[in-house]
Amino acid sequence: MTRVTTKPASARSVTWHPVDRIILSYCLLIVFAIVLLGRPLSEYVDELLFYLVIAAITILVVSFVDETSDRTRAFFRILYPAFLAPFLYRATEGHMFLLFNHFFDNQVVGWEKFLLGEEVTLYLDRHLLHAWITESLSFCYFCYYLILPGFLILTFVRRQNKIIREYTAAACLTFFASYILFWLYPVEGPRWYLAGEYVNPLEGSLFRKLVEFIIAKAAVHGGAMPSSHTGVALVTLIFCFRYYRRLAWWLLPVVTGLAMGTFWGRFHYMSDTVIGALIGVVAVWVVWKYIDRPVEPRAAVGVSSIARTQNVP
Repeated sequence: MTRVTTKPASARSVTWHPVDRIILSYCLLIVFAIVLLGRPLSEYVDELLFYLVIAAITILVVSFVDETSDRTRAFFRILYPAFLAPFLYRATEGHMFLLFNHFFDNQVVGWEKFLLGEEVTLYLDRHLLHAWITESLSFCYFCYYLILPGFLILTFVRRQNKIIREYTAAACLTFFASYILFWLYPVEGPRWYLAGEYVNPLEGSLFRKLVEFIIAKAAVHGGAMPSSHTGVALVTLIFCFRYYRRLAWWLLPVVTGLAMGTFWGRFHYMSDTVIGALIGVVAVWVVWKYIDRPVEPRAAVGVSSIARTQNVP
């Protein structure tokens, strides 16, 4: 008689998705960089503990949260990178001067003057500022804080977990490449470096004030090069053009205005915006070509829902 052994119901295989490896690799890279470059090392104890804790959280989530058991566990297993993102951004301020002890804004301003004849934010200040343009672009910039969670909620509700994994991998690559550049080439941005050279205030009745409030409470001093806002917003737009084409056309002017708002609002130089956009494009290309092949629209939700996958109302 042949004995049949059954696998316990609680047993499951642990699956590492690309985004899990990206987060863990980034944390270990920063830990290694701090140990190698941080002097005196005693000043970086908080940062070392932070990245080790984030690495541990990633391992625990991957090991013990089963996304196939129910939707609550799936929510935390698939979307945990989004919850970690704000903390990882804030942590960059603690090692902004890991390699250098000063900002390089003078170089950025110098090459913009060389290439364009004048630094862009100073030109806008003297020639093009208008309250309604400032308010419109501030609205687009503010939408950044809605675009990312909106895309994730949309895909999660539609149970398109594979798309979420692609997206979070590309977004995390964009974020982390930007964060590494923050300390490889620290730039504080025009609102700090050129503060004494502007002659006109940026005026807006609602969204300008909202953006200024968020920046004052949540932004780090530094981290202007590159614009991770632009990079990740562009990643979202690219994903929408692939999976939610109708939504993408609505999103296109918002993302365009967001990119313009980064330097119109004096948060970034135009150079930061361009480089951030390039990083976003490269991140999507890397994920789709080498890390996680894109889901075909028909496979995203099943044959009966083709139209809903290709066009989002």
